[in-house]
Amino acid sequence: MKKWLKGTLIGIGSLLGIIILTVGSYALYVVFQYNRIEDNLPLEIKNNQENELVTTNEAYDISTYNIGFGAYSPSFSFFMDSGTYLNGEEVSGIYGKAYNKDEVLKNTNGAIETLLELDTDFTLIQEMDTDSDRSHHVNQYQMFLDSFTNQSSTFAINYHSAYLFYPFNDPIGKSNSGIATFSKYTIDESVRRAYPLSTGFDKFFDLDRCFSINYFNVTNNKKLVIINSHMSAYDEGGYIREAQLKMLNEVITGEYNKGNYVIVGGDFNNELANSIGKFPSEEKTPTWVKNLTEDDFPEHFNIVATMYDENGELTATCRAAEIPYTKGVNYLNVIDGFIVSDNIKVNSVYNINNEFSFSDHQPVKMEFELI
Repeated sequence: MKKWLKGTLIGIGSLLGIIILTVGSYALYVVFQYNRIEDNLPLEIKNNQENELVTTNEAYDISTYNIGFGAYSPSFSFFMDSGTYLNGEEVSGIYGKAYNKDEVLKNTNGAIETLLELDTDFTLIQEMDTDSDRSHHVNQYQMFLDSFTNQSSTFAINYHSAYLFYPFNDPIGKSNSGIATFSKYTIDESVRRAYPLSTGFDKFFDLDRCFSINYFNVTNNKKLVIINSHMSAYDEGGYIREAQLKMLNEVITGEYNKGNYVIVGGDFNNELANSIGKFPSEEKTPTWVKNLTEDDFPEHFNIVATMYDENGELTATCRAAEIPYTKGVNYLNVIDGFIVSDNIKVNSVYNINNEFSFSDHQPVKMEFELI
């Protein structure tokens, strides 16, 4: 009996030792793999169009679309999202990766076709993977390059991680992802700016959030400055997004004071159109939701976002992803849109309603003129 007990204890001790060694080794791997991309990093401009200047008093259009790394078919739910039904039932998402490679290809091609049909002069895209386990190693940026053949483009890495073993039922794995900007006009210069992030342990699992600043020459010797931004999500208390907003405001104020025209577009992960409670839903408003107003931005800047599509129908830009999409059930909001300086005239803005066919987001299109 004593020998059996001793053997059992040795076995249990050995197993615990292996588990501790494995977990410790993995933790060290994650820590040593971690690195932040430097701030003020010049970006490569691909296929830059030549001698195409922007001019004043002429209509241009711009679109923004978070394509959700090709995973978010209407039936997809994401493990990091959670919510509560109106009856108090709590629910959480399931998956860390897209179902399969074919699903990523289908959703990416759907996003490409949607944006090609919009045919805007400038296109801002977020959550675009280049080589990630979660998107089955589909190079979405290359797919867009192959489709937007007569446009300039830049790409800024927004997420690069070690292999992440969560969720255990469907690990995200290793990720390489970013934000892409396409333009029919010559990009004079492009720079990646690094947003402030958490300094705690969760930094090892967070995105390397950034925004890209793309400069275009205008015929009056000024610059059109188009900023592609994807701000933090899952920020309880909103402290990180507040720091990011402060940095963004400093940058756009500096550009405006130079006499430049400024447009910020992308996924703000904050309500932009005062749309809280405006969309039919069977879910409660999430605790993370904050309504941004023009008081949150510097003088001379306006929020340009809407709750409607081109036909005046109520249309959101983002769905709650803790459950599959069912019209009238998911919590909906408007967190995608633009911040525009007052030397730019906005002619129209509307959301594209495709019933969240290819992403948990829907595109936004704005027409504008430099004045």
